[in-house]
Amino acid sequence: MGMTMTQKILAAHAGLDSVVAGQLIEAQLDLCLGNDITAPVAINEFERAGATSVFDRTRIALVMDHFTPNKDIKAAQQVKRTREFAGKYDIVNFFDVGRMGIEHALLPEQGLVGPGDCIIGADSHTCTYGALGAFSTGVGSTDLAAGIATGKTWFKVPSAIKVELKGALKPFVSGKDVILHLIGRIGVDGALYRSLEFVGEGVKALSMDDRLCIANMAIEAGAKNGIFPVDEVTLAYCKDRFLREIRVFEADEDAVYDETVVIDLDTLRPTIAFPHLPENTKTIDECAGAVQIHQVVIGSCTNGRIEDMRAAAEVLKGKKVADGVRCIIIPATQEIWKQSMHEGLFDIFIDAGAVVSTPTCGPCLGGHMGILAEGERAVSTTNRNFVGRMGHVDSEIYLASPYVAAACAVTGTLTDPATL
Repeated sequence: MGMTMTQKILAAHAGLDSVVAGQLIEAQLDLCLGNDITAPVAINEFERAGATSVFDRTRIALVMDHFTPNKDIKAAQQVKRTREFAGKYDIVNFFDVGRMGIEHALLPEQGLVGPGDCIIGADSHTCTYGALGAFSTGVGSTDLAAGIATGKTWFKVPSAIKVELKGALKPFVSGKDVILHLIGRIGVDGALYRSLEFVGEGVKALSMDDRLCIANMAIEAGAKNGIFPVDEVTLAYCKDRFLREIRVFEADEDAVYDETVVIDLDTLRPTIAFPHLPENTKTIDECAGAVQIHQVVIGSCTNGRIEDMRAAAEVLKGKKVADGVRCIIIPATQEIWKQSMHEGLFDIFIDAGAVVSTPTCGPCLGGHMGILAEGERAVSTTNRNFVGRMGHVDSEIYLASPYVAAACAVTGTLTDPATL
């Protein structure tokens, strides 16, 4: 029986010729990731277990991004705990203020993850790196502690859903619309503990930033991971960036999939997820002008990359943010921040009446830099719109692409960017 792409990666890392869905395996890890919320818990478990060394100081990444720069004493203590651990074990990839970025944008940018890797992170959106043809998934902090100490962890091999992409995206439609459309079709538990494997001729029409966005939100459909094939786009992105061996795994012709979902990119429309679940989707044609908004956030590990900054600038250029709307723009890494500045995007944002932040996850999880008050509504390019996710339990979040979010900032309501 043939294997999926994910199953082949897991088999290789378990030292096995083959694996099947449901099989329990122990796999070697290429990278372990923690952040300023989850790493301190993992460090506590690491020490409680009596560990006195890490498996490889170059294969651990600790990224201070959720509350950094620190918002309060508790946040500062969390980072201090992680900083001291990184110093004690000489962790090479420790990212703090001045060097940091949002973890799932930073690691691909820095070449720390790449094709064929097996990666765990104590953050659910670790599935992002499937865009590069890696198996990557989120785990709990206790599993991260074991991974940091041993370089291994266990998995139950997932079955898979094949997502066949056809055609190409139209103007003002992006990877965010692809994944919101998919989640709207299959639901937030539609891929529970399964791989979402993206295939088809439509893949080549997606940029790497589109793929990173799509893989990032695989978890919002309940998936164990999302993964794309390694192609020319992948290899071009990895060139002179990812310096370890590139390992290309391809699904077998007779690989077994639970089901196939076909998406025609030619017909996709800008899509918005209404409160309070990512599956609660409507196209812009169904909801334009439906609600008045108070805040727009453009950034996060989902949509804080350079193409997202350019998309927002394309819509905002020569326009003004509506009265009564706060527009917060957050480049995901220092490099993206600098590139945006040099391209003149900051001039566009600031002239429009938006604010530009240092890289941070802050508003996405209701941490800081954009908390919502009671009754407020936000259009956000983040990945979750659960009750209270960005602040007060009586606030509302509408998930959208940077194109749509920027258009909403201009009008103060849900808006098709093509109409501006």
